[in-house]
Amino acid sequence: MYTSGVVNRSSAAATTTASHTFTSVKAPSAALISEVLYREDQPMMAQLLLLPLLQQLGQQSRWQLWLTPQQKLSREWVQSSGLPLTKVMQLRQMSSYDMLDSMVRASQTGNYSVVIGWLTDELSAEEHARLQRAAEEGNAMVLIMRPVQSASHSTGQFNGLKIHSNLYH
Repeated sequence: MYTSGVVNRSSAAATTTASHTFTSVKAPSAALISEVLYREDQPMMAQLLLLPLLQQLGQQSRWQLWLTPQQKLSREWVQSSGLPLTKVMQLRQMSSYDMLDSMVRASQTGNYSVVIGWLTDELSAEEHARLQRAAEEGNAMVLIMRPVQSASHSTGQFNGLKIHSNLYH
C-alpha cells in the first residue's frame, strides 16, 4: 500500500500584546492519499481493511464519492456494509485521464470526506503531487484502487495490500 499525505497536521502561533493573548490554530487536516492494490481472488480484504474506515467517514456530514470504471455500485452492498446510502455518490468514468481529473476536482471541493477512484496505471510524481494538493485543499482522503497485474503476482509473494473488487453487480 502506498500512502502519503498529512494525517494530523496542526500549527499554532501565539501573539501576546499588553493585555490580550491571541492564538491562531489550524484544524488538523484529513488529507491523505493511499493506493490500494487488489486481487480479485481475495474477497475478505475490503471488509477487513476499508469498510471500518468508510463507515467511520460515513459519520461525517460530507459525501463519499466513488468514481468507478464501468460497474454500478450495488445498493444492497452499500446498505449491508453499514455505509450511509444517503451519503454515497457514484459516478462512472471512462478513461484513466478522466478518472484522475475527476478525483482532483472532487477532492478540491471540500464536499467529500473520501474520494475513491479506480486507476489501472501508477501515478507519475506530477500526478501524485497534483492529487495531494487537491486533497489538502479540500481536506479529503483519496483512495486509489488499482488492480494487481497478473504478471506481478505469478512468481511469488507480492508485498502489497490487495482489496477485492467484487462489490458490484
